[in-house]
Amino acid sequence: MQRNKLHEHIISSAGELFYSQGYNSTGVNEIISKCDIAKATLYSHFKSKEDICIAYLKQRHQSFLKSLKDYVNQRGKGRAQLLAIFDLLRDMYLEENFQGCWALKTLGELAPDQTKILEVIQLQKKELLLYLGEVVGDNISNLSKAETEKISGGLYLLYESAVTESHLFKNDWPIFMARSIAPSLFKDLELA
Repeated sequence: MQRNKLHEHIISSAGELFYSQGYNSTGVNEIISKCDIAKATLYSHFKSKEDICIAYLKQRHQSFLKSLKDYVNQRGKGRAQLLAIFDLLRDMYLEENFQGCWALKTLGELAPDQTKILEVIQLQKKELLLYLGEVVGDNISNLSKAETEKISGGLYLLYESAVTESHLFKNDWPIFMARSIAPSLFKDLELA
């Protein structure tokens, strides 16, 4: 297997384990076994399990943002784009083995000294929040920066709670509830 493909294979295989059984419950030997590689091969790609986790978080985040941007771009301007994140979440929920947010799942397992992973998760959540701000700015006319932040922050918080609660209850009602509440954030505003 080519080096780049093997690198991605390690990230994907370890990521499946991290997502399904947890970061702390996944050992390096289990990753090696799942990847069907030698320990030396793993360590030629990654210095530590923490580095594998960071690569996994980055891979999942990039894939998620690409999917979200595609969802937004496939919808007409206005309400449909503003609510696209909930439609994407519904599709994610319907996928096999939905375990909630990969980043928050990892966050819940971190020890206080695992700041490198924490910083990656914080950065990714900020990127999502900034992107939602762009979507709000593109779809609602004449907003101040404060109004944009209030609406995008509200969408973000509704989304994050819907992810967590749909996983907790093993049901999609939190997604539908968040989607139905979201328009109250921009009612009476001029949509694009």
